[in-house]
Amino acid sequence: MSTPDTDGPLAEQLLRLTRRLHRIQKRHLGPVGITPAQSRLLRTLAHYEAPPRMADLAQRLEVVPRAVTSLVDGLEAGGLVRRAPDPGNRRAIRIELTDTGQEALKKLRAARRAAAEDILAPLTAEQREVLGGLLSALLDDPEGRC
Repeated sequence: MSTPDTDGPLAEQLLRLTRRLHRIQKRHLGPVGITPAQSRLLRTLAHYEAPPRMADLAQRLEVVPRAVTSLVDGLEAGGLVRRAPDPGNRRAIRIELTDTGQEALKKLRAARRAAAEDILAPLTAEQREVLGGLLSALLDDPEGRC
């Protein structure tokens, strides 16, 4: 006798929600001219006190260095970041936000707030609070399963 797959429907809902989140985020980021992946790199870059190396970004974003190179290429072409030599290591390159990149970050923040509001619109304030707690529990998994 097989046991029912009680987590299957929940897993499917999470996957559908992930796809919906991505579509909504893309729709709001489109007018800014930035992809969700580029947005993530810009937001990550803004958290560094000093311009990071590509390897630092890859590690923080949990992606391969080649993925960071492609993202930086696109952002550099748009004038949002620039490559700068590392003063302590001639072979290393640092990635800096430009003034245009700083302005884009402001637009991104507004676009992300609008996307979040679209996503959360069906929920009451109480439901949003419950959802926040549930998401924190999943994201802060003490077992490190993720």
